[in-house]
Amino acid sequence: MPSKIKIFFLLSLIVSTSAFTQEKKDVDFLDKKNKFTEGCQRCQLDLYLPKKATKSFPTLVWFHGGGLKRGDKSKEITVDFAESLQKVGVAVAAVNYRLYPDDPYPSFMYDGAAATRWVIDSISSYGGDPQRIYIGGHSAGGYIALMLAMDENYLKTAGLGLADIAGFIPVSGQTVTHSTLRQVRGYAANQIIVDRNAPLFHARKFETPMMLVAADNDSPNRLQENQLFYSALKNQKSENVSLLVVKHRRHNSIITSATNKKDPLIKGILDFVGSK
Repeated sequence: MPSKIKIFFLLSLIVSTSAFTQEKKDVDFLDKKNKFTEGCQRCQLDLYLPKKATKSFPTLVWFHGGGLKRGDKSKEITVDFAESLQKVGVAVAAVNYRLYPDDPYPSFMYDGAAATRWVIDSISSYGGDPQRIYIGGHSAGGYIALMLAMDENYLKTAGLGLADIAGFIPVSGQTVTHSTLRQVRGYAANQIIVDRNAPLFHARKFETPMMLVAADNDSPNRLQENQLFYSALKNQKSENVSLLVVKHRRHNSIITSATNKKDPLIKGILDFVGSK
């Protein structure tokens, strides 16, 4: 084989190997000792590692949207968002979780906690910092992130607590009891309920950093719910909570438009996690 061809072959092999190691697909995060996720068929995640990683990079555990009834980590909206963060130095663990109607509340909360535990236990082997683990999600995923934050009992099912989490980034999440839960109970979708399944119910002095995010043209009431939740936390002297309202965005475009450092959401996340 001519020397030039050999060099080209070796370079191609290095590049392809590097690309492979930047993404790990369909990683099982089930812990056989965790009875709360026993039998979960969807408990897998895709890990997106920074392409220009510095040591001890931050990682965002991310839950997709879909009304707790549909959605998948492989959908374009999730993949594109994860790759956008991957390019700017933030790892993303995109998580699949159990869904209605097969697996009702709170199965997906247990899945979220278990996925977070796997990331904390595993990310250092990929160069990440286990003390820089953030939890976030969009829409229904934002609701999951909020409930993991506000009801610590779910994190405890995976042997975790708020002290293990660097911060929360819920995007366009419902802060009242989720509409799917209300419908399952026989209520109209627009009937507002605030019970133990509502992040707002648990409003208190919250010390873990949290950046609430909503679009100025979000789904009906979604911005207002987040504003109310932010106000409730602030009234309880939660100094580490902020609210980012992204202008000229709708419920989905707040994610689909987040493609580079100049986007308000990407910039807000980088500022929040302390990444350059």
